[in-house]
Amino acid sequence: MRRCKSAFMTLPDRPISGGLRLILAASAALQPLAPLILRRRLAQGKELPGRWREKLGYASQSRPDGPLVWLHAVGLGEVMALRGLIAAMGKARPDLSFLVTSTARSSAEIFATHLGPRCQHQFLPLDMPGPVARFLAHWRPDLALWSEQDIWPRLVLQTHRQAVPQLWVNARMNAAAYRRRARMAGASRDVIGCFRRVLAQDQATARHISQLCATVPVATVGSLKAGAGAPAPDGAALQALRQQLAGRPVWVAGPSHAADEQMALAAHAAWRAQHPDGLLIVAPRLPQRRAALQQACAQEGLAASLRSAGGPARDVAVYIADSFGEMSLWYSVAQAALVGGSFAPQVQGHNPWEAVGMGCPVLHGPYTDNFAQDYTDLTAAQGAIAVANPGDILAALARPDLPEIAARAARLRQDLADTVRITCDAALAGLAA
Repeated sequence: MRRCKSAFMTLPDRPISGGLRLILAASAALQPLAPLILRRRLAQGKELPGRWREKLGYASQSRPDGPLVWLHAVGLGEVMALRGLIAAMGKARPDLSFLVTSTARSSAEIFATHLGPRCQHQFLPLDMPGPVARFLAHWRPDLALWSEQDIWPRLVLQTHRQAVPQLWVNARMNAAAYRRRARMAGASRDVIGCFRRVLAQDQATARHISQLCATVPVATVGSLKAGAGAPAPDGAALQALRQQLAGRPVWVAGPSHAADEQMALAAHAAWRAQHPDGLLIVAPRLPQRRAALQQACAQEGLAASLRSAGGPARDVAVYIADSFGEMSLWYSVAQAALVGGSFAPQVQGHNPWEAVGMGCPVLHGPYTDNFAQDYTDLTAAQGAIAVANPGDILAALARPDLPEIAARAARLRQDLADTVRITCDAALAGLAA
């Protein structure tokens, strides 16, 4: 039976652990500072003008009529991974509308260009009493889907108390994240216990979540990112870039961090000895690192130019893509991609599937815990190349079987697309419950 939309049903408060009480009390105590902090971030360019109050729970859009599915993911990559699930649910239930929340500014700016039908975006409210109450009172979701690992205790608890079914989908929890949550075992159990079901990306995640809360059903279904589909690059931008490259050999490193760039620039300096016209496109994970990256290029004796200053000139060796949301553009023109974060132990890898979706062979370093199952599957299918140093990268770029590696990865990605269907079925079942 569908809930009355004029007011939430509410469930009786259940006992919660002292640890969760402490977390909730601490966030409530910080609430008076929230507007000041957000205004400071706005002045620093870290918040979107006209939308920063969404984080205080003040909606900037109206709630649509009919049943509403709320999906949350932290940043751009996680939000984009939800597109396939939203499309599948919308096809199965044309009466559904979707609210997608995230926390990163870049996710809002880029996702706005990829919004599907009946889909809206808002920033997630701060996990404080006032913002949470205002958010839930305005949007009144019929189903909440939390993705990956950005789980906020007050929002989860209050959503549960208002009888909204919740699923944790595309769940990810590596060993380090498990140890952090295990230190607050009671609070973790209370929060996870609010979910009807958990769909995990890999077996390690499923095991960790079950150890924290044994009462919630957990299934391993794979990653939504493999089946999300890569967003097509802008056609005009792609045509212009190909004209500017004019047949130059190109490879890409990104989304990158300093450790990835150190390896890539050293490899590129050697590669240029064999390909004097060769170009490396480096897409830093944070575009504001452009100055540090320019300095690193100069230290390697590599002339560099910025995306923000125009297209790649013929006399530059490195093109610094200091922009958001254009990875599919760079993957489309590259003969191979060193997927970033994989030389940075504190990062533990970024999503390889967008490169695969663009037909670009994937190279990766040794640190891939964030996508452990993805890289395990790609390795088993001989659909990616592990590299440990600049020499390995140089050897990988010279391999004649790069097209075959990309094709094997593409076939694997198609096989893994079932994750979207399984997650869609589970979400619709939760909505009907």
